[in-house]
Amino acid sequence: MKLLKRIFKIIFILIGILLITILIILGVDIQKTSYLKVEKNEFANNNSYLIKNINIIPMTQDTILTNKMIYVKEGIIQSIENSTKVQGIEIIDGGNGYVMPGLIDMHVHIWDRYELGLYLSNGVTAVRNLWGMPMHLRIKEAVNNDEIISPIFFTTGPKLTGPEFIGDDNLQLTSPNEAKEKVISYKERGYDFIKTFYGMTEDIFDAVIEQAIISDIDIVAHPSQKVPYSYHFNPQIKSIEHAEDIIQQPLNYKLDTLKLKEVINDFSKSKHSSFSPTLTVYNNIYQMLIDDKILMSEQLQFMNPLIKKVDSKAQFERWYTAKLKDSSTVKTIKNQHDFHLKIIKKLHEAGTTFICGTDAGIGITIPGFSIHQELAFYKEAGLSNYEVLKTATVNASKTHSIMNNMGTIEVGKIANLILMDNNPLLDLSTLQNPSTVFIKGRKLNKETLDYFEKKAMNRKNLIASAVRYLENLIIEK
Repeated sequence: MKLLKRIFKIIFILIGILLITILIILGVDIQKTSYLKVEKNEFANNNSYLIKNINIIPMTQDTILTNKMIYVKEGIIQSIENSTKVQGIEIIDGGNGYVMPGLIDMHVHIWDRYELGLYLSNGVTAVRNLWGMPMHLRIKEAVNNDEIISPIFFTTGPKLTGPEFIGDDNLQLTSPNEAKEKVISYKERGYDFIKTFYGMTEDIFDAVIEQAIISDIDIVAHPSQKVPYSYHFNPQIKSIEHAEDIIQQPLNYKLDTLKLKEVINDFSKSKHSSFSPTLTVYNNIYQMLIDDKILMSEQLQFMNPLIKKVDSKAQFERWYTAKLKDSSTVKTIKNQHDFHLKIIKKLHEAGTTFICGTDAGIGITIPGFSIHQELAFYKEAGLSNYEVLKTATVNASKTHSIMNNMGTIEVGKIANLILMDNNPLLDLSTLQNPSTVFIKGRKLNKETLDYFEKKAMNRKNLIASAVRYLENLIIEK
């Protein structure tokens, strides 16, 4: 009996040591991102000013308001005038530059706080995280309480799948009642949206939609192969993700232009669903196929180390092996990417509303930087520069009612702004180098933005990231 007590005592001590070690690891990681912390009263003292000598791209229409002033008070746009009599506040000279609403990436996967700085340095002032975990609720709370400098942060709950789609990163639903319980739980816990994923059978999908309506929470749909593609045009589903899934599901893995017409017709009939193509993440398969050293590239320095070690490596090895077995794989992937561009062109001609999403944070799709490639693909598919910019501003902000206070430069909107030297309506690449970013009115100069990137390079938080992922498995499973 004494031996048994001694064994239990040792076990408890070891568990205690383990918990303390975990807390220390997480604490150190948070401390390393303390550069994002907002000091007490700093935010309130830094989000009221007058920006003068600027050309405004309001994104309410395809126009430029030249030589204007924007008065921002406590992070909210108060007036847009030729001149103003407001006195006693800071005046920022825009240097005859161009200001537009901050970009919104509607499909990201956040793994740590370093990535928040990467998004800001690339002009992204709001993100929609589509793989919710407990750590994201903590980030959301910190952002909403103005404790950290970050894009405005929205997140779905964990990915909901059907009973057959197994994986530690998914939550398999086995019954309609369980589906309803999860929707209720995620809403109560503070997740903003529900994400449906592969394997959602009709009865379970119906239960999710029914409860989402009752709970007043929007759905974001990664299409399920267990229901017709047109099933995803339900009004409660506010956006459908991924051009590649059009090919994998209704087109049955064929680049079939006739079948595509049927899908286009379904989209044209739906006036409530937006489409997030995520072209970049699929094109990155092609990039892995043509560059055997891509895992050692400079861009991968900005990936979370856990993702780089596990997911990036696994995806590269998968496609490298496929290429060795069949050299035509390279051409097949390239042809499908080109077909994605055709899909975007046809959907655009049919009046589909696009929202910009990159799927950043997985594979080799880099947080923040990838949005510029995504926007370039929309341009390549035939959208004008103004139409491209709409996908990451006003279109995105209209997707969910809780995002309606951003996306355009208007009185009453949040002052999420990016200031550039040149006009992005003429050259989209100017978005890659903002001179200033304003987040909820807070001014971030170029030096600060560059510092955010420097701090995120080759970060050493693999264990901390693994602990947070383990937390998700314990809580959600």
